[in-house]
Amino acid sequence: MSLPSLYNLSGEYRALAQLLAAGDYDEEAVRDTIEASGLPEAIAEKAQGCEMVARMMEADIPTIDAEIKRLQELKKSRQAKADALRKYVLDNMLACEIQSIDAPLFSIKVAKNPPSVEIFDERQIPADYMSSPPPPAPKPDKKLIAQAIKDGFDVPGAKLSQGFRLAIR
Repeated sequence: MSLPSLYNLSGEYRALAQLLAAGDYDEEAVRDTIEASGLPEAIAEKAQGCEMVARMMEADIPTIDAEIKRLQELKKSRQAKADALRKYVLDNMLACEIQSIDAPLFSIKVAKNPPSVEIFDERQIPADYMSSPPPPAPKPDKKLIAQAIKDGFDVPGAKLSQGFRLAIR
């Protein structure tokens, strides 16, 4: 028989805890009643199951990464071979002074590229012809802001917030 979902078990746990908190029970009675309900064990079992599934999913990640790398290398290789074949055709068409070839599915033409600038000595280029990248936009320094708030300073537009994570060993 399958247990209810972790979400449903958590809801049952909270409902039982609220019901007991509303009653006139001492702390030990509340703890014993919750333990006797079996909910803590059921929640622990579901959480362990979730973690095992998460670990199984993570186990595939190295294989997926390796396959992505293999496919990227295959793509790069195929593109390089296609480029080399086209250069081979261009070189031979230029050598034979053939300007176009008509085929049933496509035509091949030798075309001139637009003129491009070739820099042979960058040191000789005047400063007027040099470009400067724009400086990066300023961005908040979160470590500095965190330290300032911890030291008691008010930083407008910022606050410290506490999050949670699972620690699994």
